[in-house]
Amino acid sequence: MKKITLSLLAALVIFGFNSAAIAETKVAVIDVQAVVSKSAQVQALKKEQAKKMEDLQKWLKVVRADVEKQKTEEGKAKLVKKYDAEYAKKQAEIRKTYTEKLQEIDKSINATIAERAKAKGYDMIISKGVVVYGGDDITADVLKFVK
Repeated sequence: MKKITLSLLAALVIFGFNSAAIAETKVAVIDVQAVVSKSAQVQALKKEQAKKMEDLQKWLKVVRADVEKQKTEEGKAKLVKKYDAEYAKKQAEIRKTYTEKLQEIDKSINATIAERAKAKGYDMIISKGVVVYGGDDITADVLKFVK
């Protein structure tokens, strides 16, 4: 009972004791994880990332063979140092590109969610994972518009 009272008090403070505003607030929920996992953009990015990692593994096989061809330990050490630097650079570039593209997709998905919410007249969208009860689930609607 104490929790309910505190929650009600907090809601009243947030909405300025305006019960009409509370009653008129239209709330929707969305399963963001489902939207992200079913996004064609995310699927394409995952495939692209897998291809880049596969190419990197192929490159590593070539590098290992090149190192093994060296006759001296000094030659091997020199090549290992060179290839370690190249590997770090390639890995950093792959990570950077992936992060940048993922951020673009995130912005796109958030914009689509906001767009659909406005089109349907919602005042607030809450992640489905934190809602125990209530709100209209707009996940399926958003999925129709996410690229």
